[in-house]
Amino acid sequence: MNLRITADGDERDINEIFEMLKEYNLKSREESENVPLGIYYEDENNGKLAGLTGETFGNWLCVHYLFVSEKLRGKGVGSELLNAAESEAKSRGCKYAFVDTFSFQAPGFYKKHGYNEVFTLENYPYTGKRHYYTKELI
Repeated sequence: MNLRITADGDERDINEIFEMLKEYNLKSREESENVPLGIYYEDENNGKLAGLTGETFGNWLCVHYLFVSEKLRGKGVGSELLNAAESEAKSRGCKYAFVDTFSFQAPGFYKKHGYNEVFTLENYPYTGKRHYYTKELI
């Protein structure tokens, strides 16, 4: 048995650990399906201008990424993306939503949309903050 430490982010190594953890989790947790979710604003050439990606998992909408290009910010695009994701999640049977954001990104945006802070990582990665929010969708 050897201990190997790397700093290369090798996708094969990462995927092997992910698959082992997934196999363990699937045997140990209650049954639930992960269903990907993507909502995008695109230009006439299918270039991304804004979008939200995530998944629904059991009762939960998990927002992974929400981005709006600078030229569209302040025009309600982010709200439209989030509302569409929540609506789709409800149609899939979700009752709750989860998202995390950095202090320089969008804490106020999520609070404005009814999200409640669950906890904050202080000094992340050094002097910033990472906020975790949930919301009841019912």
